Amino acid sequence: MSEEAAVKNDSFADLVQHALDKDYNNANKVFGNLMQAKIGDALDQEKIRLADQIYNGVEADAENDEDTVGDEDGDDQLDLDFEAEGEPEEEENEEE
Repeated sequence: MSEEAAVKNDSFADLVQHALDKDYNNANKVFGNLMQAKIGDALDQEKIRLADQIYNGVEADAENDEDTVGDEDGDDQLDLDFEAEGEPEEEENEEE
């Protein structure tokens, strides 16, 4: 096990222990540090992926690319009909 993984496991253990001890201020600090590390790791991975695309000409992987969410037309909106079937909108306005 690497030293970094051991530190993360200790941090999780500290987080749980602080929560069990109802020491929520320290638990919040440990949680913030863990989340900051996770976000930093994710940003580093994204930087590596983008640099690989820009400088090495690697094609974007459509399955892993989160920017390609949506249908083929690029329309991410769903058309929802909230009117009941057979109930025209004009009837409500006439009653008022």
